[in-house]
Amino acid sequence: MKPDGNKFLFDWVEGFDWSNDLSKRVESQGRFSFIDDVGTAHKFRFVNQVPLNDTHKGLKVNFLEYWVISKEGKPLYHNTWVTDLEITELNVYKISQGGRARWHIENETFNTLKNQGYHFEHNFGHGYKNLSTVFAMLMMLAFLIDQTEQLCCGLFQSALKQSRSKKSHLWRTIRELFATHIVPSWKILYLAIINTNSREIPILNSS
Repeated sequence: MKPDGNKFLFDWVEGFDWSNDLSKRVESQGRFSFIDDVGTAHKFRFVNQVPLNDTHKGLKVNFLEYWVISKEGKPLYHNTWVTDLEITELNVYKISQGGRARWHIENETFNTLKNQGYHFEHNFGHGYKNLSTVFAMLMMLAFLIDQTEQLCCGLFQSALKQSRSKKSHLWRTIRELFATHIVPSWKILYLAIINTNSREIPILNSS
């Protein structure tokens, strides 16, 4: 969650009384921090039952802000979230890790599908009835296969390392080889990419 699109909420949070005076402290808000085994500081502030926006002030959410700071004092990470889970000192770290995991899905999965050659955004709006859904499902299937190969297939890993990137090199090389050669198997295809010399035409055969 970013301040630009949620100005009312962030203004409310900044105007909140974050006093550390224990006599004023209530169960619904707090600051919490700890230092892990490598000296990294994890700092939190949270408040429950915050109005989401000025249009729907009756709609309450629970707000969490999280910082990670190196032992040298260098900021490593900062983010904010809202949740319907009640936040306490006992669960604040676990909730923050769940929030980070969801950001990984957005940044590493959807970003890959949109920008690394899968054309996720372009799958919608093509054709009529169910065609766009079919395109999206085929794209997700291709992504699943690629992720499985990247995790488990040594040949794919070596071909990716040789190509340096998926979108600009590996996918392009695979398309070029399919367009110009008869490819007996994926094994031979990956071996051709791994062993290719930029000045020679790859030999794709079963020998």
